[in-house]
Amino acid sequence: MALTVSQYNFIMRQYEERQTRNRHLREERLRHIYKTIAGYQQIDESVASVSVAQGRKMLAGDDNALKTLKEKLHELSLDRARLLVENGYPENFLQPVYDCPDCKDTGYINGQKCHCFRQAEIALLYEQSNLKQILEKENFSTLSYAYFEGDSLVSYRNNVEKCKKFASNFKTSYQNLFFYGTVGTGKTFLSNCIAKECIENGCSVIYFSAANLFDTLARNAYNFKTQEEMASLFGDLYSCDLLVIDDLGTETASAFTLSHFFTLLNERLLRKKSIIISTNLSLEDCRNRYQDRIFSRITSNFEFCKLTGPDIRMYRKVPGALSRN
Repeated sequence: MALTVSQYNFIMRQYEERQTRNRHLREERLRHIYKTIAGYQQIDESVASVSVAQGRKMLAGDDNALKTLKEKLHELSLDRARLLVENGYPENFLQPVYDCPDCKDTGYINGQKCHCFRQAEIALLYEQSNLKQILEKENFSTLSYAYFEGDSLVSYRNNVEKCKKFASNFKTSYQNLFFYGTVGTGKTFLSNCIAKECIENGCSVIYFSAANLFDTLARNAYNFKTQEEMASLFGDLYSCDLLVIDDLGTETASAFTLSHFFTLLNERLLRKKSIIISTNLSLEDCRNRYQDRIFSRITSNFEFCKLTGPDIRMYRKVPGALSRN
């Protein structure tokens, strides 16, 4: 499920607002035409009277009534188009107005999501992923191997291929990734590359730095006013297609927040909802820092991707440090 119920309802409200706006626009145009073009309103009134008259004839058994009705309505339609054109308006000026003529602003064509719904879906998922501006800069199209060499380059290329495979098979193959290694070796960048591909394929992505995630858990835990918000947050954290937790190990953890973190991991694993975790900690440090049940869930259910090499962020601060691709 790419969208939560609240996300779906939000998009459908946009369609309702669009329909209302366009209906009012057509009504305004019609009132304007009635005021400025003599005889136009009378033609519209004739359409109603002719339809009623021929309808009565059909009920009375007149076999030619339907044919006659179609002919008269066609003549009246031509008269309306002629009046519009003669007065400087396009002949379709009073046709129903749609932002998307393909689905007529319903969002669906023959029971399938229209391309405009798909675009609205992607836009919403981007907006709610907390990644929109970042992903414009950090994606597979901007990826570079310029900062790696030797064994680090071989390792990085292998990890990039894993990430591309993860993204391309995301909807059909359940998998979790755990990026670890030294600072600045591209762990967050690769997470963002995958997130962008998933969002553009209509999947829901939630991004949290570990610090923000644990802070959110701690801040709202005992505030009864935010219990409903917390329930909604956990609903999204449990059900979104991809959860990205960045910089694990930078958070301030307590027994309480670690318990919630375990519940989050365990629930997503049970639901087979993918997770990407990145950390600067070594695996030994992770084992020592987190409860055994958390570390065992990670080692049992994640594919590990170790990244080594220089601190890319430091190279980027030095003008012309490297230019090799």
